[in-house]
Amino acid sequence: MLPRVLLVTSEALPLAKTGGLGDAVSGLARALREAQVDATILMPAYQSALDHATDLKEVASLPGLIGGDATVMSGWITEFEVPVLLLRNDALYVRDGSPYLDADGREWGDNALRFAALAQAATRISTGETPIRVPHIVHAHDWHAGMTPLFLHAAGIKRPKSIITIHNLAFQGVFPMETADALGVPHSYRGSDGAEFWGQLSFLKAGLRYADRITTVSDTYAKEILTPEFGNGLDGLLNHRKDDLSAIPNGIDSDIWDPATDPFLTSHFSAMDMRGKIRNKLELQQMFGLTTDPEAPLMVMGSRLTSQKMADLTIDAFPRLLDAHPRMQIAVLGCGEKHIEDGLRALQERYPFRFAINVGYDERSAHLLHAGADILLHGSRFEPFGLTPIYSILYGTIPVASRIGGLADTIKDAPLAEGASIGDATGVLFDGDTVDAMVAAVERAVSLYRNPQAWTAMQKNGMTTNFGWESSAAKYIELYRSLAPVAPVTAPIVTRRTTEAAIGEAPVIAPALVSERKRA
Repeated sequence: MLPRVLLVTSEALPLAKTGGLGDAVSGLARALREAQVDATILMPAYQSALDHATDLKEVASLPGLIGGDATVMSGWITEFEVPVLLLRNDALYVRDGSPYLDADGREWGDNALRFAALAQAATRISTGETPIRVPHIVHAHDWHAGMTPLFLHAAGIKRPKSIITIHNLAFQGVFPMETADALGVPHSYRGSDGAEFWGQLSFLKAGLRYADRITTVSDTYAKEILTPEFGNGLDGLLNHRKDDLSAIPNGIDSDIWDPATDPFLTSHFSAMDMRGKIRNKLELQQMFGLTTDPEAPLMVMGSRLTSQKMADLTIDAFPRLLDAHPRMQIAVLGCGEKHIEDGLRALQERYPFRFAINVGYDERSAHLLHAGADILLHGSRFEPFGLTPIYSILYGTIPVASRIGGLADTIKDAPLAEGASIGDATGVLFDGDTVDAMVAAVERAVSLYRNPQAWTAMQKNGMTTNFGWESSAAKYIELYRSLAPVAPVTAPIVTRRTTEAAIGEAPVIAPALVSERKRA
């Protein structure tokens, strides 16, 4: 039997999403279930999750949980046919703002409590203290779930086994060590050999220290995080555990990101019929107030406007490109650091009808951005995976990106020599983080754009690449089975046709059996 898996996360599309984490968790869960793995998501019961999940019902109470008494609701993410468990404590999770920030962009002051409660709930489920079926594998995602392996270890639990996936090592969930008492972290776990990080408590370090296995989301990033440059202070621990570290790339949901069927597009197209892409280009130009010109090279940037994404360099790079190419157009969609937003707004006044920025984000504009553009600029000083360039590749938009992290793995660089065969190239990569390097890479892309034969070859290469979850899900299943080779429970996979979502036929595990599990 395939192991039963509990995916512990702060986000899952479409219940809550602030970035790629929500896409990744839902995509993985869906792919696992299609492979007959009984995978269930556990996440906080934000208002958006309560509003969107279906068939919700209370299935467990958790008195005395960190942050106050809570309950667990079971339901379904209907779009993906994935069961979900929502940890409900309205005082912790039902708020205006994002899952992590208030309406003014400040971190919630009790984030440590909020996400430690999620980890404690996962632990109680895993020790059989609720009617919810005990998993064979607890798969924690990023720092928000990082305390889960620590709590399991502190409880003396050897089964289920635990995994933590690093989606972005730069965000570690670091809090004052004084919070450890409120979170119930044993004193023996607060030292430098435990969850202590420069005198503070690190949720992510807790996960990396105590999980049975560690994964991250691209091969290159798995190597980078072992170095001081990209290790964010955890490279020592990661090197110590490198035998337990593996890379399993993310996938994408090809049902959502397909230009032939995309519901956000009014004109569809495919690698075999690109006519709809021209219509999307005209629509995109109109949306951003650019001159309607199907022949103009149109470059877009859709990302957080932060220094991580090299958005600071674009304030100087864009004028050089626009001055060098009088017909070139640039459209930017995103938000971030105010000085970058202000700098780009100034360019809009300087280059009317050729440069435009829409500060903010909405899903339809994001899809149209990929569908209508010719070139995507995606610089990054570090990039664990990089979903945005993959979307652009599948929509026939050529990415210009940093040769770093997952970008180096998923984008095949065009040859430098002019007139050389395109081969299997799908984009343009550049090294370093200077304005000169960025401008030179875009110049390469513009030169390729002026060669219709080469450009079309690159578009078809990308649009016919399979970036689906199937291969990655198979690697996760192999990892799960290596940790739980014999699944002791033989209950069938839960589906919506069964009577209880994520609830087994067996009663709550008795305390004596819990003790047996701890000794196993």
